[in-house]
Amino acid sequence: MASAGTAFAGGHGGESSAPPPPKQEGPPAKAVIGKNGAVLTDPKGMTLYYTERDNTGRQSTCDGACAEKRPPLMAPDNAVATGDFTVITRSDGKKMWAYRYRPLYTSQADTSPGDIKGNDPDQKWRVARPY
Repeated sequence: MASAGTAFAGGHGGESSAPPPPKQEGPPAKAVIGKNGAVLTDPKGMTLYYTERDNTGRQSTCDGACAEKRPPLMAPDNAVATGDFTVITRSDGKKMWAYRYRPLYTSQADTSPGDIKGNDPDQKWRVARPY
């Protein structure tokens, strides 16, 4: 009798020609509490932002010159959604991370971890917060 975890192919058991899926290291961002309250940061500690223009949960509206000023938080091709983090495909076919369905970006205005110079409510850019 075969166990539930054993695969049989052509009458042979337990062999698999497909490699295991690559392991994802965990969430692409972390929550940091600092002088500006709780914010989401990228792995380098830089503040993450979202734009109110990205409201479908399926696409980014920041391409070209916008993406140069607001670099997207890119995801590897094999990225898998985890918790409140989802993966969306950009117009160029590359993947990026989103938090609660809002694509995440850094800002070239920020030069050090903890900066929030990219917060610009008039232009509909807001600091991504973990709540």
